[in-house]
Amino acid sequence: MTAKPTVLHPAFEWLRSQHLESLNITVEEYRHRKTGAVHYHLAADYDENVFLVALRTVPMDSTGVAHILEHTALCGSERFPVRDPFFMMLRRSLNTFMNAFTSSDWTAYPFASQNRKDFQNLLEVYLDAVFFSRLDPLDFAQEGHRVEFARPDDPTSELVYKGVVFNEMKGAMSSVPSQLWHTLCKYLFPTTTYHYNSGGDPEHIPDLTYEQLQRFYKTHYHPSNAIFMTFGDIPAHEHHARFEELALSRFEPLNVNIAVPDEKRYHAPVRVEEFYPLDEEGDLDGKSHIVISWLLGKSANLEDLLEAQLLSSVLLDNSSSPLQHLLETTELGSAPSPLCGLEDSMRELVFACGVEGSDPEHAAALEEAVLGVIRQVAEEGVSQERLEAVLHQLELHQREIGGDSYPYGLQLILNALASATHRGDPMAVLDLEPVLAQLREAIKDPDYIKRLARELLLDNPHRVTLILKPDRDISARREMAEKQRLAALQAELDDEQKQRIVAQAAALEKRQTEKHDESILPKVTLADVKPDIHILPSEKVQLGVLPTTQYAQGTNGLVYQQLFIELPALEPELLELLPYYTQALTEVGAGERDYLATQEWQSAVCGSITAYTAMRGAIDDEQRLMAYLVLSSKALVRNIAGQTELMKSTLESPRWDELDRLHELLSQQRARREQSITGNGHGYAMNAACAGMSPVARLSHELNGLAGLQRIRALDDQLEEAAARADYAERLARLHQRVCGGARQLLLVADHEELPALRDIISRTWETTTLPTGTDRLDSEPVRFSVQQIWQTNTQVNFCARAYPTVPVDHPDAAPLTVLGGFLRNGYLHRAIREQGGAYGGGASQDSNVAAFRFFSYRDPRLGETLADFDAALDWLRNSDHDSEQLEQAILGVIGSLDKPGSPAGEAKQQFQNELFGRTAEQRRRFRQRILAVQLEDLKRVADTYLRPELASSAVITNEAGRKACEAAGSQAWEAIVL
Repeated sequence: MTAKPTVLHPAFEWLRSQHLESLNITVEEYRHRKTGAVHYHLAADYDENVFLVALRTVPMDSTGVAHILEHTALCGSERFPVRDPFFMMLRRSLNTFMNAFTSSDWTAYPFASQNRKDFQNLLEVYLDAVFFSRLDPLDFAQEGHRVEFARPDDPTSELVYKGVVFNEMKGAMSSVPSQLWHTLCKYLFPTTTYHYNSGGDPEHIPDLTYEQLQRFYKTHYHPSNAIFMTFGDIPAHEHHARFEELALSRFEPLNVNIAVPDEKRYHAPVRVEEFYPLDEEGDLDGKSHIVISWLLGKSANLEDLLEAQLLSSVLLDNSSSPLQHLLETTELGSAPSPLCGLEDSMRELVFACGVEGSDPEHAAALEEAVLGVIRQVAEEGVSQERLEAVLHQLELHQREIGGDSYPYGLQLILNALASATHRGDPMAVLDLEPVLAQLREAIKDPDYIKRLARELLLDNPHRVTLILKPDRDISARREMAEKQRLAALQAELDDEQKQRIVAQAAALEKRQTEKHDESILPKVTLADVKPDIHILPSEKVQLGVLPTTQYAQGTNGLVYQQLFIELPALEPELLELLPYYTQALTEVGAGERDYLATQEWQSAVCGSITAYTAMRGAIDDEQRLMAYLVLSSKALVRNIAGQTELMKSTLESPRWDELDRLHELLSQQRARREQSITGNGHGYAMNAACAGMSPVARLSHELNGLAGLQRIRALDDQLEEAAARADYAERLARLHQRVCGGARQLLLVADHEELPALRDIISRTWETTTLPTGTDRLDSEPVRFSVQQIWQTNTQVNFCARAYPTVPVDHPDAAPLTVLGGFLRNGYLHRAIREQGGAYGGGASQDSNVAAFRFFSYRDPRLGETLADFDAALDWLRNSDHDSEQLEQAILGVIGSLDKPGSPAGEAKQQFQNELFGRTAEQRRRFRQRILAVQLEDLKRVADTYLRPELASSAVITNEAGRKACEAAGSQAWEAIVL
């Protein structure tokens, strides 16, 4: 126990503090005396301060009440009664993170900032939004759901559903893994909140009334039901003063205990069959999913949690793990299910495994095979080395300082939030060292893992086997049911009700187009921007034969190595294999070890080892391609020798003779890509629209985009033949031999005091290697063509993109084009595409890497109207009056993204790659100064210069009905491609 803080705020009671050596933070727990609100403060020497307030939200239906409330609460509050303070603050802030999340049993509102003034500004807005939201009925109609006439002012036109969350969830539920998970939960949890879709089922969202939303808010959004969590170098007592001043002093305690009860347990396993919509042509064989799942112990019980994590890792951690090996190699399915693993965010833990690409008649055989593997573990156990490797992975995960996707402090907070939600001990969840020590002792008993396999799985009757089968008629039936529901509603409307619908649509449109007084919101200005970019010191050294750049960064006992190999010139038949090659390189055997033994080696000595390609256009010529293979790994410092030897062996002796393994890996990659469309449809659409603008853009589309998805499907089908597998392996071997001829260099990142010893070990490992001198670089002919494409797939919503060829990053116009993206989003696109159009998201951005300016929409109910909005945004730019504050907000957004911090290792990796591709400190400073100097007239000038109609390319992802609507509109000639 750590000593009590010397300064306390009288409104809060200090409960305890604990210093966590492994994370170098002190966790402090407080309780608000009057309301009982809890506050966990993670005190750390970080200037990126993080705030989160979470409310326990436990809906008992699938109307999406918690999700719609999350959206609506951010649409105006008591002190800030403007239409959209959340999105307004996005552009008035230097935040490093702003968002809101709805989970299955909590709703959270987090933000982060390195600027203290900005942090306090955001705190004011967030606390007012959460605890004093206006919940305007028009915001509920906009964000949740409403009915409108297809022609809003014409009551004779048909009724349609609209709403941001309504369309968001149509998109989310287009994802087969999402349907699989929600269907599984329906049976795993027959009586508790997890039985329902907390995000909202589009069939049930229209059942939610405004009055129900208000009641839910009053009972759930109260400090007595709140969990406050903070991270950084602002002391807890300063937070308490602000919490009390801005919100808590106005509340009395609420006598309500919102919690998820224990689930009623089954006495025997259950097997169920359900269906999912499949709108593709072709055979339905091999399109079913089979998932076997168990309900385990409490997530808030640390012993239950760690034992479940240990068993899950033993069974599924990598391809050499017994259950994972079965699922990857079985003939009963094409690939492991995306649900495989342990879900630990809910009150009770869920373990799941299974396959996709199967058929219903295989369910019994798969059950028996899975239970057979678990039975074998229960009877024979696993090797001590495997158990040690699993604990090694847990330790490495505990020690690693993140921050490259989410701020590091937010990652820690989210790790602890589930425990806090279920009134467990978040400190214990963060402090895994004592528990890992206990587990190291426990695994010395050979019966320990046997007992876990038996108690948690074999003897656990609360088991559900779900068979999810494809059905081509579901989509049509759902669409017909929605139309019939609307038609029945319309038939019952009297004239007064019709006029109310017309009036609501008019009132909402008026509200959406009103210019609200943003000056009531706090803000930062360009005067608050840091004067310069942050440059890390580095050193060039020679380690064996490898030229090396090293960074001394505080990595908390981890070492990161990345080997960069310049890609040589490659003929098309080898170039097209790059994404499959990079996946396979670290997943096949190495040297004398087959892939199973190699996976065990990897798990024992490193946290991860991956390969990927890094490609960019030159800073002054987007038509000049620069490309590298990157072999990347991370390890605990004590494993540096094993990590380095593993990297060397991976590069020098991969096992391209493992033909069946190569096919398995390709099938798994195909499955992941197919599942990614509804989650990243806007990215795929932008890639397709940009494909004709530079070599990097073309390769991105052809290798990793929609064209790449077509290619991997065809190749995967071909590899059913043994001769094709042999030819594929031979081509991979040739590609590898060519790649290894490229010039090499190493990146090394570790704690300062560890670097001398690390250098010695790395030097000895690489001293006998002959360093290639390099060959001709990978290059490409200049690219310039336009596309107008419709990509048809299995989706309930659309993704639209339009792109224009522009300039690379060092061109003077790259800066105003970059600012223009935020300017158009803030001033026009957000309102037109999200608020009025009902899409979940939309915007515009300049990608100087491929020299293209892109418009996009995400989970969008519209097609042609959105493409028209892209054009209308440019008309708005040219024909409307704009003020300097709009420009400043757009510039702030760019500067915030440029200055956003990463993890210690991530920042070093990013700086090294920037330098490698010519983005030197001097160039980045020059670009930053150009951003700060952009004027309004520059925005209009670059729009007139580059964003001309005759230069535009467009790509949309839609379903069959959307394709037919585009083609029928006849406004442009489309190339239609069925995925």
